[in-house]
Amino acid sequence: MKIKKKIIIFMPSIEDGGVEKNFFHISNYLSKKFEEISIITISKKIKNKLNKKINLICFNNNFYDKIGRRKKFFLSLILLFIELIKNRNVLVISFQGNVYCAFICKLFFTKIIIRSNTSPSGWSQNFFKNYLYKLFYGLADEIIVNSLIFKKELKKKFNLKSTCIYNPLNKNEIIKLSQKRNKNRFFKKNYLNIISVARLSNQKDHICILKALVLLKHEIKFKALFIGSGALNNYLLNFIRKNKLTKNVKIKKYVKNPYKYIKKSDLFILSSKYEGLPNVILEAISLKKFVISSNCPTGPKEILDSGKGGYLFKMGSEKDLVRKIKLFLNNRLKSKSIVEFAYKRLSRFDYNRNLYNYFYLIKKYIY
Repeated sequence: MKIKKKIIIFMPSIEDGGVEKNFFHISNYLSKKFEEISIITISKKIKNKLNKKINLICFNNNFYDKIGRRKKFFLSLILLFIELIKNRNVLVISFQGNVYCAFICKLFFTKIIIRSNTSPSGWSQNFFKNYLYKLFYGLADEIIVNSLIFKKELKKKFNLKSTCIYNPLNKNEIIKLSQKRNKNRFFKKNYLNIISVARLSNQKDHICILKALVLLKHEIKFKALFIGSGALNNYLLNFIRKNKLTKNVKIKKYVKNPYKYIKKSDLFILSSKYEGLPNVILEAISLKKFVISSNCPTGPKEILDSGKGGYLFKMGSEKDLVRKIKLFLNNRLKSKSIVEFAYKRLSRFDYNRNLYNYFYLIKKYIY
């Protein structure tokens, strides 16, 4: 009789974003399907978000929650190393630090499934680093990506095969959370109420939206709310002040429930330089909001069906973004039909179907 493998999920740093949402959905679902599941992480605070059956492998001291991401990776790799010394008969599913995790697993001849979250276009262009990605990703027994375009890029850039499983979208939960009481009075009637929800980082390119709003401020009445936290907070606030956008633009720190704010908006904008499959676009469409997104690799074009389910603008071009915002304003009737089309197409991201796809793929490796 073959011995069932224990499953270890490798997720060193748990922050607030789409990757983390998918991690919780997938981990809790798998805990209902398999007997032994452990999670290696430095973020001890997540325990109350996990199924009680899941074993958390972490340090007892809460101090480690506050250290940098690279240090968390290093410490988590030590924990993984110790676990594999105890028992090599495991299946590792890696959500972060995939290169390092793959290297450790192959030292112990341990099966590993990598879940890659970000388009190869967003990875380092350094030749040596790209070589390492190709080498160690190639050691994985399976690579899971979250969009078909992502799958093609991985094949083209690194000649690596992968399996596409879309992000599981819990549409009903998003709709329910959007109905929570919202005391925010920033948005106004007879204004174009714009919202963007994303980490305040270079990748998300909020400055492109702000530059577009500078071009629009004398033409239309608008309110723009940015929800997110990050290293560029002060930089963006200074730009808002210098360009006299203070009355019209607000940055609100990350909140656990952004859906009640999205619900009150007219238009959702994503301006990223690269993505995997941005959950936030799916969430905005779930609330029947019109979406304008940069045509970045990968995800937005696939979600929006090449422009049939929302507008795509040239990445980094505030002028093209302005054109798309005006197109939305001048074609409200057409915009409603585009939103309805996008909403119907959400069936591809069905919660139960995509979680089952994870189960179906993983169970091949546990015996």
